[in-house]
Amino acid sequence: MKNISVIGSGTMGNGIAHTFAQFNYHVNLIDINQSALDKAIQTISKNLDRQVSKGSITEDQKATTLKNIRTFVSTEEGVKNADLIVEAATENIDLKLKIFKDLDSFAPQNAILASNTSSISITQIAAVTNRGDKVIGMHFMNPVPVMKLVEVIRGYATSDETTKTVMALAEQLQKVPVEVNDYPGFVANRILMPMINEAIYTLYEGVAGVYEIDTVMKLGMAHPMGPLQLADFIGLDICLAILKVLHDGFGNPKYAPCPLLVNMVAAGKKGAKTGEGFYQYTAGSKELVVSTKFK
Repeated sequence: MKNISVIGSGTMGNGIAHTFAQFNYHVNLIDINQSALDKAIQTISKNLDRQVSKGSITEDQKATTLKNIRTFVSTEEGVKNADLIVEAATENIDLKLKIFKDLDSFAPQNAILASNTSSISITQIAAVTNRGDKVIGMHFMNPVPVMKLVEVIRGYATSDETTKTVMALAEQLQKVPVEVNDYPGFVANRILMPMINEAIYTLYEGVAGVYEIDTVMKLGMAHPMGPLQLADFIGLDICLAILKVLHDGFGNPKYAPCPLLVNMVAAGKKGAKTGEGFYQYTAGSKELVVSTKFK
């Protein structure tokens, strides 16, 4: 397994492409927009520069990594020789189902189709293909080149062979794969998102402020980042989408998104990527300033 195709060149997609390319896999990075692909390559180059400055890779390794990545705006062209395809598109079920229908038509018969989805059912995705045994979840954590965990999610039809292959592949990337079964939110987000939602409710109900909530969790529970800052980092729209999947999947009111989260996303305040969420973000600055909305 040497040829990897990655669908989507956003934060997760370019991180996945970076990681595979750094370990000498041939990567085809695919997006419908060439400008998005150009931006992705710039991001990968900057992240490689950071690794060079820290001494974790050499300039030659950086050059080889970039050489290992090719970009495509055609899915059919980009996956025709793939051994593994990792879909990292927006967390939208209709979009993912369309992508997997196309991949099933375009990809080689023996190719494994993986989704980086953080919550959507692998079984449902696999059902639109004719290779359910070769469809699996490969949920990387952000930032992909740094974080060690990969959730490997078995759908209803995923074969033992596919699971073993993907587990071994993750280990070759120096990741720690954890096999889980296909239920809403899997493990990471089934546990994480209710915590984030509860932190937002704690703010919504006036129990404490943004800084205070995050400080309690950082200093009291040894979390490296408070839940509200983490929500900003993940993207409040992504948090909302995952909570909706949990709520719909289990039918349990404990997963209902906090009204404050719903309103913030509706207002376009989606966290670090939009410059404001629970905190305000300035390009080039690491200083966290609580949003004026919560002062």
